[in-house]
Amino acid sequence: MVEKKEHCKEGDKKMALIRMIQILERETDPDHPLTQQEILDKLNNDFGLVINDRKFVGRNLKLLRELFENDPYSYNAACAISLETDKRRGSYFDKRLFENSELRVLIDAVWSSKYIPENYSKDLIEKLCLLSNKYFKSNVKNVFVPNRNKSKNKDLFFNIETISEAIDSGKQISFDYNKYQTDKELHKTVSHKESPYRLISHNQRYYLMYGSEKYKNIGFIRVDKITNIKIEKDPLTPIKKLTGSKDGFDDASVISTLPYMYADKKESITFYASIEVTDDVVDTFGTAASIKKISDEKIEVTVRTSLQAMRFWALQYLNAVEVISPESLRNTIKNDLDLARKKYDTIQG
Repeated sequence: MVEKKEHCKEGDKKMALIRMIQILERETDPDHPLTQQEILDKLNNDFGLVINDRKFVGRNLKLLRELFENDPYSYNAACAISLETDKRRGSYFDKRLFENSELRVLIDAVWSSKYIPENYSKDLIEKLCLLSNKYFKSNVKNVFVPNRNKSKNKDLFFNIETISEAIDSGKQISFDYNKYQTDKELHKTVSHKESPYRLISHNQRYYLMYGSEKYKNIGFIRVDKITNIKIEKDPLTPIKKLTGSKDGFDDASVISTLPYMYADKKESITFYASIEVTDDVVDTFGTAASIKKISDEKIEVTVRTSLQAMRFWALQYLNAVEVISPESLRNTIKNDLDLARKKYDTIQG
């Protein structure tokens, strides 16, 4: 509550117009309209702006609505204000940059994301809530359920900013890569100096696609496990100079052909699968996968993907998938199964 109140000067009326927008954004929606008198009271009580002109609110509500309707180049173009009429008790913010349902999707994505630390997730969600009114925030309290799979690396956003700057400036980066150990904390394992190319979100993780200066090939590494990153003076190596990348790199293929982020050469792989997992096949490999129905129980699938990625995906769907070719991959999986069987034949002490 503001104690000192003075009659509005001409400059204060301009400030009152800004405060009116804030009041409408924060306080109103179709279920919570405000009359002109209620808006005047809030200007007075919340901001210490005493308006004696009784037509001030109505006149400026119309001005704001026209501004939002006729400004195609800014945030205002996505918003709208509904004005008080005889049939409606008050005016309100009728349309916003984001619908509440859209904000809810973004909030759920932030909270479920494994690479955003918990404290940063809460900060981001608080900012997203500011894009709606005060009633929306009370409806997202149930988002904050325990999520023990979140990263603990507080350098995440600094890493993203630094990598983006290095890509834009065409420079190499150096950093430490960390892994979790038995104390469930990150510990340095190796130092890198690489050429950064892309930042890719995949399987709820954030990856850096880089060119290895040592091996001259493409690699992927988790951004949330990077620390001590800095931009180097050396220019990055053009991606076309790396092994297997003379034609560049198809970003979309990373998502659709790599169920896991292995960077070995992609090959044509054929496998049988139970028809019940057709949905999982398309979810994993996308519409580029060639699928042929063999019977009412079986499909034949051909994809181009990493052998390593396919190896672990096939093991994950062990009871529903059988790799047919290449023979080398089939034999590798057979060896995996033999080793697993031996382990389960006898409990290892």
